[in-house]
Amino acid sequence: MSYVVGLTGGIGSGKSAVAQLFAERGIKVIDTDAIAHALTAAGGAAMPAIRAEFGDGVANAEGALDRAAMRAIVFADPSARKRLESILHPLIRSESERRLLADSADSPYAILMVPLLVESGDYRKRVDRIAVVDCAEATQIDRVMSRSGLARSEIERILAAQATRAERLAAADDVIDNDGELTALAPQVERLHVHYLALSRQFC
Repeated sequence: MSYVVGLTGGIGSGKSAVAQLFAERGIKVIDTDAIAHALTAAGGAAMPAIRAEFGDGVANAEGALDRAAMRAIVFADPSARKRLESILHPLIRSESERRLLADSADSPYAILMVPLLVESGDYRKRVDRIAVVDCAEATQIDRVMSRSGLARSEIERILAAQATRAERLAAADDVIDNDGELTALAPQVERLHVHYLALSRQFC
């Protein structure tokens, strides 16, 4: 398996933009959020267990997860999040490990993008280094409102359920500042890319 860098950050921090910059440098990126979406799509491997646990009301007409309905359940019942995670996390882990092992020789190191990496401390055992994409909470809220149409109150509830900015920064080996223009990301990613190349050579 390649040297693995865990990439994380709060909602709206810009993880996807950073991951794309690593991908442009030929680095394998495994996005656990994308895996979760595939698992909860119509016909996804997680849907039978989710429907059995929460009822058919959490599925839309096509049979995919109705995210708004699931969010409402999770926010109303704190235990629901753990029940959902107990279904999804083993499947996400299995698929992410499969992808990390597949064609690992093609990339000197891998980026494992995990939105809730800090929250699920278990991931710390699965990565060699943690990179946090950081920005102010106000910036996160503005970005999510502009792209998703979610109400500010709903975004604030999502933020409250995630690790705090201070907790993520405390867990970070590397910090990527994304409070400014997107153009400021590339030089930061390039510096880290060079650093990770050196670390991956030592790892081998």
